[in-house]
Amino acid sequence: MNEIKNALTDYAEAFTSAESDVLRELREFCYENYENSSMLSGFFQGRVLSMISHMVRPRVVLEIGTYLGYSALCLAEGLDEDGKVITLDIQEDTNRVAKSFVERTKYAESIDFHLGNALEIIPALKEMLDLVFIDADKTNYSNYYRLVFEKLRSGGFIIADNVLWSGRVLDENKDEDTQALHDFNQMILADNRVENILLPIRDGLMVARKKGVYE
Repeated sequence: MNEIKNALTDYAEAFTSAESDVLRELREFCYENYENSSMLSGFFQGRVLSMISHMVRPRVVLEIGTYLGYSALCLAEGLDEDGKVITLDIQEDTNRVAKSFVERTKYAESIDFHLGNALEIIPALKEMLDLVFIDADKTNYSNYYRLVFEKLRSGGFIIADNVLWSGRVLDENKDEDTQALHDFNQMILADNRVENILLPIRDGLMVARKKGVYE
């Protein structure tokens, strides 16, 4: 992944509040031990997710794609009292690592791990969602969006990661993942049930807010 990185983004990071010690340790552990460390949200994006969560004060967050639990912990920082993060993944090995770090924090009882196919788990969820973070297999982004939409409260938010895909969304000839992300971006823009903004942060964050009935 080629994230958006230059002197100005370095400056922005330098003037951003620090992450927790556990998050820093998790991030360093990922960079040292995983070749696909770019899958981790990372410091600056993590602080963005935490800030959004603090602004929304969600009671229920759904995360699709746990990886090592970094983003789940960031999203948990802004939970409403007695709120929770439901996080879904299919990889047992990384899920164990995620749980081991989460258990060291005060959010251990606030993050629910589910291992399995998100396309099968989401329809069975009974909770009304306040915030959804999509960061999983790119070809299913649109499917995840459709599955969660009716479970999202009016005024709730959907955030999707990697929507710029290292700039490949600009390519004339797109591979399957790139086309799926481009189609997802087009779908969000055309959906009059939401208002959205695509933030050029790291690898691109699509933020969509579900409109209320009278908007």
